[in-house]
Amino acid sequence: MNLFVDALAWLFSLDRLIGGNSIPQRVLEHAGYTVLSLIVSAVIAIPVGFAIGHFRRGREVTVALSGAARALPSLGLLTVLALMLGLGAAPAVAVIVFVVLGTPSVLAGAYSGIESVDPATVKAARAMGMTEWQVLWKVEVPLGLPLLVGGLRSAALQIVATATLAAYIGLGGLGSYIFTAIPLRQYDVMLGGAILIMVLAIVIDALFAGLGRLVTPRGVRHRRRESERSLALSARPARGTTL
Repeated sequence: MNLFVDALAWLFSLDRLIGGNSIPQRVLEHAGYTVLSLIVSAVIAIPVGFAIGHFRRGREVTVALSGAARALPSLGLLTVLALMLGLGAAPAVAVIVFVVLGTPSVLAGAYSGIESVDPATVKAARAMGMTEWQVLWKVEVPLGLPLLVGGLRSAALQIVATATLAAYIGLGGLGSYIFTAIPLRQYDVMLGGAILIMVLAIVIDALFAGLGRLVTPRGVRHRRRESERSLALSARPARGTTL
């Protein structure tokens, strides 16, 4: 309990608000790595995922490659690339590692979203004379956006947690509090840094949760509410029954 109080005292100290090692500075660095890596992952994975989902080809190979990418140890990959490319390329190395980590989740969300669209809806769109491009962008993408946002949400949470390793090669971020405090046994600083990372992850998760509700089509939301209402009614015991 005393350690938690000490960590809170460290977090709310006025010294944490100014200087190059201030909390706002470290949060901006951490968030910057997260946002940049997520954007690069999205640029790479979303077009590929849409193509796989629309044409229904290549999913097995993609799943295998994504699984292999997820199996790579982030710290080991970060160390190897930093030694190969040199510390001068450390920012690029960190982004590469985070992109490798985040791309599989975005890819899975992209092709799963397209594949989840009812085939009858797609056939109806084609019967109306829509081109394949129109079917993709006017039918499949809008209906598949919730799952895509879910993939982005998962990737963002994975990246924001792993971005702690940026401090391992001297790139700052919230992980710098943890890595500098370990040899000095400053447990309050270590706990304070961990709390900051958790808070940032919770904020990002809440933002993507709101975005997921925002992009869900109104008709889908209505059907979901009706389904939940039907399940709730069916779960109620009938009148006059005894338990």
